[in-house]
Amino acid sequence: MLRLQGEMIRGGTSKCWIFDHHDVVATGVDADTLLLAAYNAADPRQIDGVGGASSTTSKAAIVRTSAEPGIDVEYAFAQVGIGDERVEWTSNCGNCATAVALYAVHHGLVPIASDSTTVHMLNVNTGARLTGTIPTPGGAAPDEGTAAVPGTAALGVPVLLGFEDPAGSTTGRALPTGRALDTLKGPAGPVEASLVDAGAPAALFEAKAFGLQGTESLAEFAAAVPTLTVLRREAALTMGLAKESDPVSHAVPKVGVVARPAAYRTTDGTPVGQDEYDLAVRMVSMHAPHPAIGLTSAVALATAAATPGTLAHRVARQTADGTLRLGTPAGVIAAQAVPAADGASPTVLLHRAARRIARAELLVPVLEGRPA
Repeated sequence: MLRLQGEMIRGGTSKCWIFDHHDVVATGVDADTLLLAAYNAADPRQIDGVGGASSTTSKAAIVRTSAEPGIDVEYAFAQVGIGDERVEWTSNCGNCATAVALYAVHHGLVPIASDSTTVHMLNVNTGARLTGTIPTPGGAAPDEGTAAVPGTAALGVPVLLGFEDPAGSTTGRALPTGRALDTLKGPAGPVEASLVDAGAPAALFEAKAFGLQGTESLAEFAAAVPTLTVLRREAALTMGLAKESDPVSHAVPKVGVVARPAAYRTTDGTPVGQDEYDLAVRMVSMHAPHPAIGLTSAVALATAAATPGTLAHRVARQTADGTLRLGTPAGVIAAQAVPAADGASPTVLLHRAARRIARAELLVPVLEGRPA
C-alpha cells in the first residue's frame, strides 16, 4: 500500500480531492496510476476507492506554489474515469478551482489578509488564470460559511471566482474556427453549432435541433446524450483539439444545448419563471446530463451569448450590465462579464461556495507504475 495525504473539499456542486504535488511525487508512482488506483476507476461504482461514481465527484487537483509572476498556486486538474481506467488531463474545472482557493488559504500557500484574501491561480492543463476571493476576517482561514449555490442545499465559505481573460485559453481564439456558426455531421445529418473557447472549449447547439426546449429534466435530456457524444467528437476535430488517430475524449470540448427562456421546474421541483433567467441551458458531463452546469461551461456560454452570430447570442436575453442568468436543471446561476482595462477579454465572475469535508491518509493499492 502507498500512503498519500489528501483533502476532500466540496467546491460548488462538485467534490474534489486535493493533493500536494510534492506528496504525489514522493510516492514514486506516476499520477495516472496513482489516481486510477486511489479512485478504483476500473469499477463503475468506484466502491474500493475514494471516487464518488459520478462525473462531479470523480475529480482531483494536484497543487503546488508557483514561481510564475502574479500567480500564487498552480494546479493540475484530473477527471478520473468511472468504469474506465483513464485520467483526463485536458480540461479545467471551476468548482475544483473554488476548492483549490480554499485549500491554498488553509495551507498557507498565500499570505492571508485581514479582511479578504485573493488567491491567484494557474490551471496548468489549459493555461487559464483564475482568482478566488475568500473572506478572512481577522486574518483567519474560515471553516464555515453561509453561502449557497444552486444544486445543493449545503452551505459553505463564499468564494468569488474569477476567470481572467478567458477567451482562447486553449486554442488561442474565442472562436477557434473563426466563425460564429459551423455545421457538424451528426448521426441524423448536419447540425448547426457554435464552437467557442472561453474558460474551456465548448460546442453549443440549439435545443430545437434535437426536438428539445432546453428546459428538460435530466431524464428527458438524457435521450440526447448519445447524439451529443458523437457531435462532441466532431467538434473536437473541427476545433483542432484532436486528430482522427487520437482516442475519443469525453471531457473536451464541453457540449450542450441552449434555448430561449421558458418556465420550468428544477430537479427538486422549484418553479422557475421565464423572466427569472436569460438563457436556458442543458450540458453533458462525461457520459451523462450535468446536474447543474460546470463553471468553465458557464464562462463559455457568457462569452458566446455576448458574441453576435452565435446560437447562444441568437436565443439569449441580452442584459445591460454583462450579467447572464443561466437556467440549469439545478436552478439559476449567474455569470457576470467585467470589462478588462488592458484590452483583454472580460473577466467572468461567479459566486460559489466551498467546504472542507475531510483530511485523510489514503491507502492506495498500487501494484504497477512503480519505477523499475
